[in-house]
Parts: sequence; C-alpha cells; structure tokens
Amino acid sequence: MGMSVSAGKGGRRRRGVPRYGAMADINMTPFIDVMLVLLIIFMVAAPLLSSGVPIDLPATKAGELNIDKKPIAIAIKENGEIYLMDQKVDPSQVVDQVRAQAKDGVDERVYVRADKGVPYGKVAEVMSDLTAAGFKKVALVTQQEKK
Repeated sequence: MGMSVSAGKGGRRRRGVPRYGAMADINMTPFIDVMLVLLIIFMVAAPLLSSGVPIDLPATKAGELNIDKKPIAIAIKENGEIYLMDQKVDPSQVVDQVRAQAKDGVDERVYVRADKGVPYGKVAEVMSDLTAAGFKKVALVTQQEKK
C-alpha cells in the first residue's frame, strides 16, 4: 500500500466555503435607490418652502436687489389685510410688530409689497408709519417687467 502526501494547495476543501473568501464590495443599488427617493422628496418639498402671501405685484423696469440677509417683509393685500412675515397683523399694530421683529433696530431693512389694486394712500400710510417710527431702510417691492 502506498501513501500519498499532498504538498501545496491541492487537496480537499470543506464544502460551502468559497475558494477566495468573503466578498468585501458594497452593494450600491440600495444606496442609489435611497438617494433618488430623497432627491424626489426635496424636489417636491422645495416649492412649498417659499413663503409669502400671494400678491399681484406691479411691474417696473428696476433691476433685482442683491440681498445678503432676509429683510422684514410687509404685504398688503387688495382687500386691505396687512401681513408681516406671512402672519396677519392688525393695521394699528404694524409698527410694534416690526419693532419686535427687527434684530438690528431701526437699521433693519423693511420691504413693503402691495397688490396692484391697493389704493396708493394705504401703501403710503404704512410706509409713513414705519419711517415715523425711525426705520430708515423702507422700500417698495415690485416685479420686473417682462420683455
């Protein structure tokens, strides 16, 4: 009887164990699926984040302003309702509410937006109340004229 001695890698292997060991690659398919779902969620949610009271602004030839910090926004609707940063405000409380919102005091920028149908006197009244309270940077907001 002879005996064979096996040298090297030949020989028997255990059943079920892969020859080269475990695979260490990351499966990218679930990662890509999650990223696409998040992209769709953000694409749907982004338009909802834009805040503001819907107003039909008058069109002018003035250019856009380059703003670094969000100003205080006052909106006057056609029916005379006044909104401060998307919250309805009593007309007699506008100046007090703006003072409460102003972090820089009277140096804070205040933008007044008014619907086309709002009487000029109402807009002038709101602006004069703000300037009388000491606010120096009060401006009207209009829409750019479409060519």
